Amino acid sequence: MKGNIIQHNYKIRISDRRNALDQNSFLIWFTGLSGSGKSTIANLVEQKLFKMGVKTYILDGDNIRKGINKDLTFTPKDRTENIRRIAEVANLMIDAGLVVLAAFISPYKKDREAIKSIVKDINFVEIFINTSIEECERRDVKGLYKKARSGEIKNMTGISAPYEVPENPDIQINTEGESIEEAVQKIVEYIKPKLKLKDE
Repeated sequence: MKGNIIQHNYKIRISDRRNALDQNSFLIWFTGLSGSGKSTIANLVEQKLFKMGVKTYILDGDNIRKGINKDLTFTPKDRTENIRRIAEVANLMIDAGLVVLAAFISPYKKDREAIKSIVKDINFVEIFINTSIEECERRDVKGLYKKARSGEIKNMTGISAPYEVPENPDIQINTEGESIEEAVQKIVEYIKPKLKLKDE
């Protein structure tokens, strides 16, 4: 089947789309435990960028699993496929000229490395939302930790499944020591230079 797939080269390039939108395009990837604050911070960062006139789109774990990835479970194999599909979707959006924000637990280092290879390292900003398991469990905004502790949920990251902490994230946010406002400002200031177009 692969031998019958021939890529079509269209005339409008990524540089044309970026120039038309007057912005660079890339992926901002938020990783951290469930309840760490990934989605909350990503949502506020997107709002700030939107007010600045930046064309964005946000991808979130729960929303993706209701649609494109609704056939996947939480086994290690399906978690890897979940992240792979998201990275491919994000790559298409980058090609369209958008700044993509993605908030996913993405617990495995190898999967986060695979994202970089799909979207290219230059188009990848990794943000580690560093919140302790104790704090995430205290918040337990979705009631998932309680269910995991009682055995209702299997493969719960941080409880019965591992989370591999990023070794060199571009930005690390400690939500127990920084306010949400401080976190959002830190992220926006970091990516501002990246938003500017460069000669391609």
